Amino acid sequence: MHKFSNAVKAITGVMLIIICAMISSSIIIPQENLSLSNIQLNSNWQIQGLLLTSLLCGPEIGTISAISYLIIGLFYLPVFHGGGSVGYILTHEFGYLLGLIPAAWTCGFLAKNTLKANLINYSLYTAISLCIVHIIGIIYLILGKIVGNSFDSLSDLIWINTLIPFPTQLLLCISISLLSILLKGILLVK
Repeated sequence: MHKFSNAVKAITGVMLIIICAMISSSIIIPQENLSLSNIQLNSNWQIQGLLLTSLLCGPEIGTISAISYLIIGLFYLPVFHGGGSVGYILTHEFGYLLGLIPAAWTCGFLAKNTLKANLINYSLYTAISLCIVHIIGIIYLILGKIVGNSFDSLSDLIWINTLIPFPTQLLLCISISLLSILLKGILLVK
């Protein structure tokens, strides 16, 4: 039964990542006429879906979910931001997707080894994991530039893929940390 529950957790984690990848980040601002204005931000909830899985289910399930997500996107369904397929390996975004694997493990490991979940610790763990995603993404961009895979300037790629979305993603890490603490209380997750 234990293995079945881990499989269910991993499948749920992958589904959470896929669903979160479809949710774009935005700020809703009330207007004078009581309507709402929506300002789109340059990020989606893909990374946060993975980090939520890792916070709730631990490093093994988070890592399995990240690997499964990559396999699904490379070989089965176009679930990545820019689509999918094996050819996605040659895009400048793929390094950030590779960073999901160590980020999931790190976030889950840190959360699992914390005695009591709190917003400060969980926000720190998710921020560290987010930095891991971006560091690996930047390394992949540099390697792509060295082998001549990209015609864009390296500084433009880093600006577009890291510096613009990072502040939004960092704020989302705080909200995911709070959500995970609430869900742990509701679901009675250890």
